[in-house]
Amino acid sequence: MTLYEELKARGLVAQITDEEIIDLINNGKATFYIGFDCTADSLTAGHFMALTLMKRLQMAGNKPIALIGGGTTMIGDPSGRTDMRKMLTKEDIAHNAACFKKQMEKFIDFSEGKALMLNNADWLLNLNYVELLRDVGACFSVNNMLRAKCYEQRMEKGLSFLEFNYMIMQSYDFYYMFQHYGCNMQFGGDDQWSNMLGGTELIRRKLGKDAYAMTITLLTDSQGKKMGKTAGNAVWLDPNKTSPFEFYQYWRNVGDADVMKCIRMLTFLPLEQIDEMSTWKDQRLNEAKEILAYELTSMVHGKEEAEKAKKELSSALSAQLNLPFIAVGKDGPHHLDLTISRPQFEMMTGDLLARTVARCRTHCGMPASRPRSWAKSFSWAAAPGCLPSSVR
Repeated sequence: MTLYEELKARGLVAQITDEEIIDLINNGKATFYIGFDCTADSLTAGHFMALTLMKRLQMAGNKPIALIGGGTTMIGDPSGRTDMRKMLTKEDIAHNAACFKKQMEKFIDFSEGKALMLNNADWLLNLNYVELLRDVGACFSVNNMLRAKCYEQRMEKGLSFLEFNYMIMQSYDFYYMFQHYGCNMQFGGDDQWSNMLGGTELIRRKLGKDAYAMTITLLTDSQGKKMGKTAGNAVWLDPNKTSPFEFYQYWRNVGDADVMKCIRMLTFLPLEQIDEMSTWKDQRLNEAKEILAYELTSMVHGKEEAEKAKKELSSALSAQLNLPFIAVGKDGPHHLDLTISRPQFEMMTGDLLARTVARCRTHCGMPASRPRSWAKSFSWAAAPGCLPSSVR
């Protein structure tokens, strides 16, 4: 199986500009880049697709360029956004870029010229605006830019001129690295397709040469939501922001419908093994989730932390909690001790909650189902002062 065939089998390939890409990557002749804007001081689990792709391509002899967006972060990528990104200072961006470098080294081998790590601040921040417009402005059609998918959501609420320039900056990155570093290919998420085409077209029009682009499938759950990268709910690669245990637990708790897709796209397990696992059902899906969590935690935090997280979660799931409940009726409070497992406690909603309330009410000599007229006369709660600290 060739590299490209494997990428297709893993569901990683979304779009390609030319069939020439297939031969380039299969024969280890691609010098490619993926950009990472430094909007935070840590990469997230949502960056896994890009990082593991770079690793796969490097293992096949291709040369990756990890491009830190010290310059483009000054503008902010509008792709997939309904609002404008927070403006960061130059100091914040420089700090975030340094953090990114440390995390990327866990995935990519930068030794002996096997890969490059560049920062587009080195060339973008020194550009003269008028000279840039004269140099590349005529190569971009405003009509085409306004039709680009990366601007689609922003057009509803208003797209600033600042963000409108993002496509030009990203295209210029490709144009610059093509000339100075022999970069002939760009990879990115499928929501970057328009920006990437801008780069290949700029190279063609300015230099009369061919460059290529391929987008990878976005990591989304069965509901279509991005995994591990959502603003305000990100899963970080920095252990100080998301502990190895929390990181392991996140992947252990992915939905049944998502686990095999994540294993296929993100891990380096052989496809034959994954195909066999795809037949697993019911309880064996939990085993698949444990494999996913262990593989990804090992990649980011090392095998020792992965083993530790696995044991901690196993211990927590097997623990029994003795919970004192208080049922308050018209004649005052009544106490009821209830022993449940940790998973039951953490999922105490819906039917389980209803059954628990019913048990409390029956113990207090009340009807198990509560009439509407009693709505304000009865309440229940787990006495918080009696809970173990781990579940408060």
